Amino acid sequence: MADCLLLNTVMAARAMTRRYDERLKPYGVSVIQFSVLMVLRAGRDEPVSRMAERVAMDRTTLLRNLELLVRRGLVRTEPALKGNGRRFLLSGKGAALVEELVPHWRSAQAEVRALLGEDDSERVLAALKQLTAGQAD
Repeated sequence: MADCLLLNTVMAARAMTRRYDERLKPYGVSVIQFSVLMVLRAGRDEPVSRMAERVAMDRTTLLRNLELLVRRGLVRTEPALKGNGRRFLLSGKGAALVEELVPHWRSAQAEVRALLGEDDSERVLAALKQLTAGQAD
């Protein structure tokens, strides 16, 4: 099993998640919630289903995280511009927290890149993008 791509990918994903979660833990935000906040920070007015695709999570999980962020005052809702839905937007408190968290995220990124080395970091990132785009055979 040591040469199993799937097992090693799952183990690496867990290790990465723990590393990033550790950086964000003092702020009460998980990696998943940070990802959601960053999507909202981009300011795209898009349906929840499209946001879910962008953060590689199912719609139900995204909504659960959005509702949690709303309860914490980091995200606010408004009626959708079209239809009966609602829009999720960063609140002032959420925007301030994201700005505070970005340097910690960048630091974690730099730490992982240093562990891998720049060439391997770029190769790993390219391979992951290829796999998630469904282009790898």
